[in-house]
Amino acid sequence: MAEITANMVKELRERTGVGMMDCRKALSQTDGDMDAAIKYLREKGITKAEAKAIRETKEGIICSYIHFNGKIGVLVELNCESDFVARTDDFKALGEELAMQIAATNPIAVSADQIDPDILAREREIAHNKALNDGKKAEFIERIVEGHIAKYCAEHTLLEQESISYDKRAVKSLITDAIAKMGENIQVARFIRFSIGEA
Repeated sequence: MAEITANMVKELRERTGVGMMDCRKALSQTDGDMDAAIKYLREKGITKAEAKAIRETKEGIICSYIHFNGKIGVLVELNCESDFVARTDDFKALGEELAMQIAATNPIAVSADQIDPDILAREREIAHNKALNDGKKAEFIERIVEGHIAKYCAEHTLLEQESISYDKRAVKSLITDAIAKMGENIQVARFIRFSIGEA
């Protein structure tokens, strides 16, 4: 089994526009073969959904969720291409699912590219210093740091998080499925999470 490196995932992501978790899975399934991974993604219909991602999303809805105890609330803006899709039960259900996800996991951004660079720099420094303190060899430190950053992004960004409702599925894959089903580009524009006592 070939080792799947952060650079391999990055290259596949750049070549396909597919999310990090889907790229890592495709590479794992194809033993690190880049061309086979692209073929795998195409066969799964993921790249088809990604192709729709360039289409404009000017319609949509604001979804809300208030936790049963009234101490956590979420607003999320979910966009699509047409008012027709925005009014469907499936689209509204997706919005509600995303709002519950945000309430439960408290992500800091929609996607990795929206994380404050200062936060990522801090996480890189922490991972680097921890690797040094653990006595890791110099040639492995960069790989360890990249692995830490990938894990941090997967845990703290909405699209890369594992769904609270569906085991071993990233939130992004739920959106990809919805794009395939509804035939329109769907994007999470923004969200805000309120919690009693938090600034």
